[in-house]
Amino acid sequence: METVLERMERIGADKKIADFMVKEQQPYSFKRRYAAIRAREFEAECDKRDLNCHVSVGGLDSIVLFLSLHSLHIRVPGISASHLEDSSIQRVHKALGIERMHSAAREDGKPWTKAAIIQEFGFPVLSKEVAAKIELLEHPSEKNKTVRHAIITGETGEYGGNREKSRMKMAQKWLELFAGYENENEGVDYKIAPFQVSSKCCYYLKEKPCDDWAREHNSVPYLGLMASEGGRRAKSLRINGCNYFGKSTIRSAPFAIFHRQDILTLALEMDEYYQAHWREFNQDPEAKVESIVPAIYGSIERREDGTLYTTKAQRTGCSMCGFGIHMERRPHRFDLLRERSRKEWEFWMLRCVTDPATGEQYGWGRVLDWIGVPWRDLPDGNFEEQCCLW
Repeated sequence: METVLERMERIGADKKIADFMVKEQQPYSFKRRYAAIRAREFEAECDKRDLNCHVSVGGLDSIVLFLSLHSLHIRVPGISASHLEDSSIQRVHKALGIERMHSAAREDGKPWTKAAIIQEFGFPVLSKEVAAKIELLEHPSEKNKTVRHAIITGETGEYGGNREKSRMKMAQKWLELFAGYENENEGVDYKIAPFQVSSKCCYYLKEKPCDDWAREHNSVPYLGLMASEGGRRAKSLRINGCNYFGKSTIRSAPFAIFHRQDILTLALEMDEYYQAHWREFNQDPEAKVESIVPAIYGSIERREDGTLYTTKAQRTGCSMCGFGIHMERRPHRFDLLRERSRKEWEFWMLRCVTDPATGEQYGWGRVLDWIGVPWRDLPDGNFEEQCCLW
């Protein structure tokens, strides 16, 4: 069996990554032309293969992608699990005629909800990749024994090339807080969190419904992904490029070489494009929006050095999602949620989960306390009544 290292050498992964990162450093004008070429190539290849295309739409990046494709006369439908997004994002989706997907159904036929997924599987925290590793540690089996060992030690075994310091090893600070399930097996002394962690939320709430729609419509997606954002997809984007036609996965990521500044620059251009062509998306004047930049982001402004930024949220997602929360400056996403909806904030922070053994209710407050993210005090220094969660 070919090892991971052997496969990387066979496909020339290092050179592909290096070449791709050179493109990431090019000026905006180059990236804009490059994205347009890749998008048209993808549409043409899909046409040869008798495949339809669509755009998976969520936050600002993919909204800009949808409009950018439209401006290139690539007129494909947009689909989204809009119910997961902030109301201001939902308004933009409606204005653009994005088709709304519903959550996947549970065994009893009822749709999964955000709260039901956290109750059943655990909290989506840190990152999708780290959450998946913690979830494996929480549910040990003989089948995942080698992977669990790699998460603790970085030792990959024969399939992983017998590496001793692989990226499979979880960061030490997270091992200390979450990896206590392996104390006896690995001779370590780590903690076990007083809550469950899971990466399954995206699958049931967004990925499966959109995948089901895609199969039904024989369609493959354009995605608003950027390698510069890092995470589990960055390496794959840099190796496989903007357009990928694999055995089980076909997708286009025209913005793969973009940085945040490129997206914000294009967002301003696409805002002007929308205002001039809004009837092509939704002819209802009441559905028209003043800007394609959803209000949750604030507005796009320019600093003295020319850098663009959004005045409010930098990234968005589900109101109950904690991926990346530990890297945010205050006011972080839960602070902003408190500002928008105190009632919703209290639910997610204090009582979205019920301990089946004790009946105790708790929420994201317990999770944030565990990973060291402040949330009780307001960022401006005002303090609210303390809540006893534990």
